[in-house]
Amino acid sequence: MPDNVVDYDVLRDILEEGLPLLGEHLALVITAMVIAAAIAIPLGILVAHTRRWRALATGIAGIGQTIPSLALFGFLIPLPLIGGIGAHTAIVALVLYAVLPILRNTITGIQGVDPAVRDSAVAMGMTRAQMLRLVELPLAAPVILSGLRIATVATIGTATIAAAIGAGGLGVFIFRGIASVDKWQILAGAIPSALLALCADAGIGWLEKRCASS
Repeated sequence: MPDNVVDYDVLRDILEEGLPLLGEHLALVITAMVIAAAIAIPLGILVAHTRRWRALATGIAGIGQTIPSLALFGFLIPLPLIGGIGAHTAIVALVLYAVLPILRNTITGIQGVDPAVRDSAVAMGMTRAQMLRLVELPLAAPVILSGLRIATVATIGTATIAAAIGAGGLGVFIFRGIASVDKWQILAGAIPSALLALCADAGIGWLEKRCASS
């Protein structure tokens, strides 16, 4: 069959399988991002005003970024508890990749609050917790959201590689298409992944602008 002719049987199979794989991909990304944000944002708040702990936290978080994604998946597989074949190992790897940009932006956002604003909050009798909740976090929110946007877009792309260790997702189409030299399978994984990344970038970017303007 010529390359420019659509194989309707293949197309039908792709459509039937696409929705479950899209759901798996979204589950990987959302789970990893929730865990990464739950780790990185509180940690960034804690270390933002202490240079030594700040350098240690960003240094440890940066280790995951230096390891290529396939190598990281391969490194995690033999580890007890967190390793093995499947989605749980992929989520650990995705969290390791997502933590650093969220952590850095949280630190930058908290540090970027004008000291005069902090002094005013202290003069008003705010406690440290009140100042964090009512002053620092609202002002730092656009920068923190920028880190979440960067991490989310990167995680959507990296999650396609997770199919190599049996985690499912849209990468299944891509790896299958490469193995069978089938461009329709490759496109079935690549196009939705790209659209997801664009939608996430636009959506979180919109929230970022709203926070900056409020």
